[in-house]
Amino acid sequence: MNKLTNRLIVLSFDGLSSLDFEYIKTLPHFSKFINSAGYCSQVYSIYPTLTYPAHATIVTGKYPKNHGIINNTILQPGNEDPDWYWHRKHIKGDTLYDLAINEGMRTAALLWPVTAKSRIKYNMPEIFANKPWQNQILVSLLNGSPYYQFCMNQKFGHLREGKKQPALDNFTHQSLLFTLKNHLPELILVHYTDLDTMRHYNGFHSDTAFEALKRHDVRLGEIIAALKETGTYEDSTIVVLGDHSSLDEDKVINLNVLFKEKGWILKEKSRQITYDVICKNCDGSAYVYLKDNQNKQLKSEVRAVIEHFNSQYSCIEAIHTAEEAARLGADPNCAFMLEAQKGYYFLDDMEGSAIRQIQPGEAGNVPHITINTHGYSPFKEDYTTIFIASGKGIKKGAVINKMSLIDEGPTMARLLGLALKEADGKVLTELLDE
Repeated sequence: MNKLTNRLIVLSFDGLSSLDFEYIKTLPHFSKFINSAGYCSQVYSIYPTLTYPAHATIVTGKYPKNHGIINNTILQPGNEDPDWYWHRKHIKGDTLYDLAINEGMRTAALLWPVTAKSRIKYNMPEIFANKPWQNQILVSLLNGSPYYQFCMNQKFGHLREGKKQPALDNFTHQSLLFTLKNHLPELILVHYTDLDTMRHYNGFHSDTAFEALKRHDVRLGEIIAALKETGTYEDSTIVVLGDHSSLDEDKVINLNVLFKEKGWILKEKSRQITYDVICKNCDGSAYVYLKDNQNKQLKSEVRAVIEHFNSQYSCIEAIHTAEEAARLGADPNCAFMLEAQKGYYFLDDMEGSAIRQIQPGEAGNVPHITINTHGYSPFKEDYTTIFIASGKGIKKGAVINKMSLIDEGPTMARLLGLALKEADGKVLTELLDE
């Protein structure tokens, strides 16, 4: 299969929403980019609309149930800071970068989710030191490309302040510019989280969110300038995309408090948890798991308890069976998947109240407390994201009214002359100049 481009740069601006499209069209670099691009301003994400499932979908073209990244974090009852799906081994089947590597292409990834321990040549994976005895730099080095990351930290580590934004994106961005100029990868995947962070702690329409969009505009301009400086701009394709939108909220649902009261969860010594029923949050949605998924009587009791709880608080919009969750692309191994009403999101706490009102000043200061989040059904109103592509192989001015996140991987693969044969999505030929 012939290649449509010599170089593909994929920029994921985490949390970029369809509602941002008209605003970014007023910004200088976004405006020029969009005018030269093909795009869709209404992209339906996957369920749950979380960062890690979404980014696995972007590089596989599959629903979460098929690529295996069904949540951000792994079910580890009793662990207040559970491991995330950091490692490539968690993804089932081929990824865009695997196919590129197999064809001898140079690949790079900067803070792209679920790439730890992958074969990417220049790899700075997104992975956190979530144990007291761990060191962040060492954890990153051991799970990515050691020498490459050492060099980036030597050059730009002074920009970083842990996971604080916008400092983290400033570090990522300078590392990207260096990589573009010095290593000339043929596929590069970059994940920026500045916007998503600002919205989590300050709200969707906050001034800090708009400032983050302005910073992304400057970053986009500098990336284009770097490609022009190296003489590779005309032979390259740039994709700007979002992984999900987000919604403001002010109340938390802790169903595990209820399940513990029913005797379905037992806390033992050393923070050990045994359970018959447990809730695993996906922020705006949640999985309910049974230890014995064949126990129909218990499953019926659990549903009755959830329905009674919801009759009191009206905080749950939908209770999906495992079969319904699977049809939506989510984990078929759950007993139920719950969708929160607007204004609510789920956590896994087992103490306190089953419904918790968020207090002023808690967001960003109390673990897991936000005033804006995602993870909801991709079909909620005003909740889509964006896909914009410009450069070699892209039909300038092509506009697609609606598309799905599962279509992005196959389309980007086609640009590189590759095919994700097991993808659930399709190649968007309307965007391609073949």
